[in-house]
Amino acid sequence: EIYTLSLHDALPIYQPSKVKDMSLAGEGVRKIEWVQKHMPVLEHIKKEYEETQPFKGLTIGSCLHLEPKTINLGLTLQAGGAEVAMTGCNPLSTHDDAVAGGVDLGLNIYGWREQDDEEYYQTINMVLDHKPDIIIDDGADMIMVLHNERTDVLKHIMGACEETTTGVHRLESMHKDGALKFPVVAVNDAYTKYLFDNRYGTGQSSFDAIMGTTNMVIAGKSVVICGYGWCGRGLALRAAGLGANVIVTEVDPIRALEARMDGYRVMTIRQAVKEADLIITVTGNADIINGDDFKYMKDGCMLANAGHFNVEINRPDLEAQSTSVKEVRESIEEFTLKDGKKIYLLADGRLVNLSAARGQGHPAEIMDMSFAVQALSAKFILNNDLPVGVIKAPDEIDYNVASLKLKAMGIEIDTLTDRQKEYMSNWQEGTWIPSFLDFNVLF
Repeated sequence: EIYTLSLHDALPIYQPSKVKDMSLAGEGVRKIEWVQKHMPVLEHIKKEYEETQPFKGLTIGSCLHLEPKTINLGLTLQAGGAEVAMTGCNPLSTHDDAVAGGVDLGLNIYGWREQDDEEYYQTINMVLDHKPDIIIDDGADMIMVLHNERTDVLKHIMGACEETTTGVHRLESMHKDGALKFPVVAVNDAYTKYLFDNRYGTGQSSFDAIMGTTNMVIAGKSVVICGYGWCGRGLALRAAGLGANVIVTEVDPIRALEARMDGYRVMTIRQAVKEADLIITVTGNADIINGDDFKYMKDGCMLANAGHFNVEINRPDLEAQSTSVKEVRESIEEFTLKDGKKIYLLADGRLVNLSAARGQGHPAEIMDMSFAVQALSAKFILNNDLPVGVIKAPDEIDYNVASLKLKAMGIEIDTLTDRQKEYMSNWQEGTWIPSFLDFNVLF
């Protein structure tokens, strides 16, 4: 039996790492070393952690996209003294060479590309068998398993970090209902995460994956972006830069107005699908494209999702309206509708920038900041008695990460003088106090 506990229920006997092919370790290590060269902030933190050993004697479990940059985060936490156990948060985003390389470098990793649902949750449980003290999650799946199935591990949890907008929404709803049992730092809400990772990371990596997978040009096409949060803003920005005619759909009137004033056309989904050559959903919600939406699409329309879960494009609805489905290229399925039109779904409707055949995820320079926030937030959990709930990562972490990033880029900025600090903190500064002459002028 895989899951066996010691008599004292303190030292779990867990299965060794489970990956697809350890012969890929050499290539994985080379990829990890490449991203390390381009993640200077995380490398700075790693060196600090090697000296201070903040996590000595602790176990950190993670459920993240298993690729070279994420392995580097695991190595940073390991350098700080932690035993690290990792699994993937998406069945199609795991890089088998990277996980083999991570195991070779001493991490406990459970995961491989193209897991089925049973295997996916099995590997989450394998991480939880390590009885982690701190959780680092992406989409909150591990936290959900903890609360619903592995309550035996809850007593060990000091706190968790959550990486995504979708995960934070799930956890806030959970806390509102009184179900959350420990504090969670909303890493996603850190400025150095969403301003850069969500916007520039999602924008670039999604189009990298779409163009690499389809070998199609974006210039001249009508690209529909469903959702204008930070990820949607990044996608629209990149689509426009590539020469697309950008259309945005939204349910929030303020964001819709912002999109229009940013220069994009704004309309309902039903209107937008009629014009679309490419549709990208990025809302974090379900059934964004569903029902009769497919009937109104042009022949050859491509569908992709950049939201965390594969629920935004309703595949069952698309299948029900199709006479045939076949893979025409790796990560591209062709659905032939009853009227003969063909619709193309990329990466099974999963997170396209990581699940598509050419998906490499966000650039290393971007994830450098996000994973630096993760590493520092884990230490923040350790050093503070936090209340149960969803807590924004402290501003001090944001400023530290941004300052380190600027330094690594060779950029210097100004600082306030003592006079300027005094001016900004004194409410009487700048107040017009009329003199006797002023009163004579006025009256």
